[in-house]
Amino acid sequence: MINQKFILLIFNCKKYKNKREFQKKTWLKSLNKEILYYHIIGDSNRCKNKDYIFDNSNNILYINVKDDYLSLPAKVIRAYKVINETFNYKYIFKTDDDQVLVKLKFFDTLINVLNIKSNINYGGIIRDVEDHYSPWWIHHPELPRKLLLRKCSYAVGRFYLISNEIVEHLLKHRIEFEKTVIEDHSVGYFWRDKFDRSHCLKLDVESLFIDIDHYLKLI
Repeated sequence: MINQKFILLIFNCKKYKNKREFQKKTWLKSLNKEILYYHIIGDSNRCKNKDYIFDNSNNILYINVKDDYLSLPAKVIRAYKVINETFNYKYIFKTDDDQVLVKLKFFDTLINVLNIKSNINYGGIIRDVEDHYSPWWIHHPELPRKLLLRKCSYAVGRFYLISNEIVEHLLKHRIEFEKTVIEDHSVGYFWRDKFDRSHCLKLDVESLFIDIDHYLKLI
């Protein structure tokens, strides 16, 4: 096992190489040195008979899964499994390839907080939802129009953090997790029985990250 307390996973697709490269040329250049990051790409052709391949020279982790939106939950939980089996870590930070960090000292501050508050296991913008049908098919037409999401509290997927405790718990439900559709909701749903708001860190994610397309219009 490799000792690495903080790991940032950025979920990327092969067709969005330009977004990955943009992140590498901008905010990832100033990423706190205590954080190891990987862009996560689904690539069954590259992986062939392997579950995953690390490309450490380019900070990429290839997962043997389809590289489409509907496969995101499988991509996420399999990436968490790889990290859990490879590293001795405390936290995984999760974001996406369409995000730009606009407050570059954020991770420095976050690490300081996590080193002080040892009881934190979940963080981000926490939403409390009742049973409802997801409206996300409007933005992602490949999603079913009648997708029921169950009651839970979850951190939105633009950016969240989870502890190794949560990851190990999610991995006990890996098969069920892979069958879901909305990844960030699924994290909260499978953690629902253990969720404790006093162990959550509230983060103003919407002021920390903005979409790349929006960012490019501002510069």
